[in-house]
Amino acid sequence: MAHNILQKNATASMNVDSYNRSAVASVAVDSGNIVILTGLSTTAGEGEVWTAVTPSTSDGLTGVWMAGENEVNLTDSKYKGLDPDPRNFVFPANKVFSVFKPQLGDIVTMTADGFSGAKGGSDTYANATNSTGGLKLVWGTSQTSSVFSLKYLATTYISIGTGAIDTQRVTAYKFEVVGL
Repeated sequence: MAHNILQKNATASMNVDSYNRSAVASVAVDSGNIVILTGLSTTAGEGEVWTAVTPSTSDGLTGVWMAGENEVNLTDSKYKGLDPDPRNFVFPANKVFSVFKPQLGDIVTMTADGFSGAKGGSDTYANATNSTGGLKLVWGTSQTSSVFSLKYLATTYISIGTGAIDTQRVTAYKFEVVGL
């Protein structure tokens, strides 16, 4: 299974430290997945780590944080950097990972693996929803009010260095954050 690739093209979190945190979740999380931070972890040694949960109607579909850091694959939960393909990168359950707080106007690019379902021809928004388990965004023809939303800007690509003479492009979608 391929995992989502996230590129933070222009985000406020690049310049504002308070929009960046460390989190831990009880489930595996891809870059670009959205989470809700419920408070500081109570686990020993995690005094500055926040507990992340899947967004839901009860925990909220607003005020989300997005998982995102450089994709350095962790093999057998021990060895970093042995697999250069970012499509194999995932934050394992119960391991600390980085999150950032998206702000209105932020620009991000994500591959199709970051969404629940394929993009339809008239889909111009990606919205948080409770129906898919919440980590992935769902394509839609309109912005869903009162939830985290991204507005589709363009279809683009992300190059993947495979080390072989082959197609290195993966389809990706560029977005602007329009709803928090």
